[in-house]
Amino acid sequence: MTDIILFAHPTFGVLGILSALWVFVEVLNASESNRVRIRRAALIVPLFMVLAWGLGGYWYITHYSVDKALILNGPWPFAHDLFMETKEHLFFIPAILALYLPIVAAANLAANKGARTMVLVVAALIVVNGLAIEGAGIVIDHGAKLSLMQWRAK
Repeated sequence: MTDIILFAHPTFGVLGILSALWVFVEVLNASESNRVRIRRAALIVPLFMVLAWGLGGYWYITHYSVDKALILNGPWPFAHDLFMETKEHLFFIPAILALYLPIVAAANLAANKGARTMVLVVAALIVVNGLAIEGAGIVIDHGAKLSLMQWRAK
């Protein structure tokens, strides 16, 4: 079950990022014909993000202490000291933005340039921050892998 959680966490994060990108592209061509699609896509973003946060939080509380010890005693301790510490604080940014996105996307984006600009900025920030968080996760995973490889070689 732990492998499922460990794989589902970044999968839902990536799906949230892709959904935010979908919103961004739809809003570039906002019209009455894609208004419902924009609103639905904007609701999907927080759904995937909340799933990613919930699974990641569960993993962090119940399983990460072993990985943390491995990483800190391995060749890449910065994988925890820099990347996990950053990830622990950075995830709040897309969290708040993902929950805000459906609210601002509820406006008539075809007629309201200010709301359209706001949705574009919010969606872009979700994508950029989400990719940074995904990248940090890759470094953390590799830090754990290198630690296990070093331990096995002894």
